[in-house]
Amino acid sequence: MQSLDIISVNIWQILISLCNLLILFLLLKKFLYKPVKKAMLKRKQEIDSQYDKAQSAKEDAEKDKLLWQQKLDGAKSEAENLIKNASFNADKHTEKVLADAKDRADAIIRQAKNEAELEKKKATADIKKEIIDVSSELAQKMLSREINTDDHKELIDSFLDGIGDDDV
Repeated sequence: MQSLDIISVNIWQILISLCNLLILFLLLKKFLYKPVKKAMLKRKQEIDSQYDKAQSAKEDAEKDKLLWQQKLDGAKSEAENLIKNASFNADKHTEKVLADAKDRADAIIRQAKNEAELEKKKATADIKKEIIDVSSELAQKMLSREINTDDHKELIDSFLDGIGDDDV
């Protein structure tokens, strides 16, 4: 029966062990569990705060990206408008320069034609005068006594006027 003494259950010892376990549990809860839980909660709050800041920074970055994209698009469209306007103005200026050059060329051509016409008339008049002078001297020598000089000049002038009208 000795073996039964060793296996026996002592209620007082079990109660004391349970009380020790309960005291140990309460002490651990008070001094270890609550501070660890508090530290874990604080750590979780810091991590959540960092996540919130990161999310806020990401949203700000997205807003900035959209803003810069809009500005870039606006700058591109403004550059295109400036290029179109510059091209349009250059075309207008080119057309104006060409029109002015054509007008000047036409004026120069008209002036040259007018000058040529005047020179032609002057040359014709000079030639008529020479012919008259030569004819009159020739006729004067040939017919010095038959027709007077004034009659002879009138005849030649009328003849040359008839010739000059056909040429012109």
